[in-house]
Amino acid sequence: MVNSVVLVGRAGRDPEMRYFESGRVKTSFSVAVNRPTKEKETDWFDVELWGRQAEIAGEYVRKGSLIGVEGRLDFNKWTDDTGNKNVRPIIQASNIRLLGSKKDSGGSSDMPLGDSGTSF
Repeated sequence: MVNSVVLVGRAGRDPEMRYFESGRVKTSFSVAVNRPTKEKETDWFDVELWGRQAEIAGEYVRKGSLIGVEGRLDFNKWTDDTGNKNVRPIIQASNIRLLGSKKDSGGSSDMPLGDSGTSF
């Protein structure tokens, strides 16, 4: 069995970084991916990164950035105050690549995010 997701789209918002008492850091943002249909539908995905990857993404990813995301599909599950069960799909990213920004005129910088010029 394989749980693998690959997306190419634009960041829907600037990343939100959160530091925990344990010293871990999490960065989250959304990615908009266009469907190749006549109606030009857009799918939205929530993305999370942890650790050093999260810090780098927090520094380089901005709203409108064209990015490639690799990871796995996960689900946040919780019960609200009224007892309703909720599920929210989320992409746990293992690799992200900055491909360009909304200001770019079609050219791709294909700039990897990570140490030593590699993606993470």
